[in-house]
Amino acid sequence: MTKPLSVIEPGLKISGTPFSPTRESIRDFCEASLDFNPLHLDDNYMKGSFGKTNFGGIIMHGMNNFGVISKMLTDWCYPLGGSQRRLETRWRAPVKPGDTIQPAAVVSAVRKTPKSDWILLDIDVRNQRGETVATGEAMVEVPVS
Repeated sequence: MTKPLSVIEPGLKISGTPFSPTRESIRDFCEASLDFNPLHLDDNYMKGSFGKTNFGGIIMHGMNNFGVISKMLTDWCYPLGGSQRRLETRWRAPVKPGDTIQPAAVVSAVRKTPKSDWILLDIDVRNQRGETVATGEAMVEVPVS
């Protein structure tokens, strides 16, 4: 449920829809994004060391995680008449087929201007083990009616 703009203040928590990637959804994202990096497709490639990291199997695209976060933000702000204006993220851990990730955010600041309310949110995405897989910061603009 969306809260009225008058009660949006620092500390307000929002959460998004959980997402569980599968091999098929990862493959679909490869085709949609035209990113066929073996990180996302080839288990044999991923059994070796990738740089200094061994992921032990294919991983979901970071931009798929970005999309899960964007969905949370738009599901929350569009009913208020708002728009996502900025999203910055850092990937902290890989997401693999069989994981379930849950995006969440906390309002960290609200700035009112004559034309809009600007809402800053801290982003945290965790997997089913409670491990942080992505963090970031977002800004939403809600025009004053």
